[in-house]
Amino acid sequence: MGLFFSLGHRERSKIANRQLGAVLAFVAGAVNAGGFMAVHRYTSHMSGIVSSIADDLVLGNVVLAVSGLISLSAFIMGAATTAILINWARRRRLHSEFAASLLLESLLLLMFGLLGANLDVHPQSLMPTAVLMLCFIMGLQNAILTKISKAEIRTTHMTGVVTDLGVELGRLFYWNKSKEKNKNHFVLADREKLSIHAAVLFLFFFGGVVGAISFSRLGFMATVPFALLLLSLALPHLYKDAREKLDPAFK
Repeated sequence: MGLFFSLGHRERSKIANRQLGAVLAFVAGAVNAGGFMAVHRYTSHMSGIVSSIADDLVLGNVVLAVSGLISLSAFIMGAATTAILINWARRRRLHSEFAASLLLESLLLLMFGLLGANLDVHPQSLMPTAVLMLCFIMGLQNAILTKISKAEIRTTHMTGVVTDLGVELGRLFYWNKSKEKNKNHFVLADREKLSIHAAVLFLFFFGGVVGAISFSRLGFMATVPFALLLLSLALPHLYKDAREKLDPAFK
């Protein structure tokens, strides 16, 4: 419980940020891969969606372009919702400053599981809703770590992570002839940044494997353990806020 409490606490440290980033990268990888098996598309890659909107417009596929634009809007709205929740809680100095977004994500994952369980019955009406819900969830989660880590860590798409990882590897393997001759241009890798980006990349991949296996074997019931994981991060802080509201002497 102590670890989970520290991960969602409003008082942040670099270690807590990176631990939470690792957990959320695992969840994002699982939901992204599992979601693909459910709705046959990835919902965290806004670069691909924006490119597809442009392609569809040029090819005259207006309906597909509008669909992509709505998916993009859902991702943006998810990120905006996180910003609103965090700033609202921050202004009131709540312990659940970040926990509220985690709680919302866990509830939406459960709703996605419930929605997905009925996809076979009403595929035409529920499939678009499921896609938009996943896009919203991915935007919501990515914004949580962006706000917490001040844009140091992203969890729902790996392009920036892989780029930063490559940059740090290039700095790591750069050959400095001597410190004296190159004291104004001595290249040194940020090993902490290198380790966190490597960890996030690995856990996103590992989460994808777990998510794909879970969804293929359990169906939409696979959303339950991931939702419970997020819930375990959020509840201690929500509980503390509730206790303080009912009993101001409780700290």
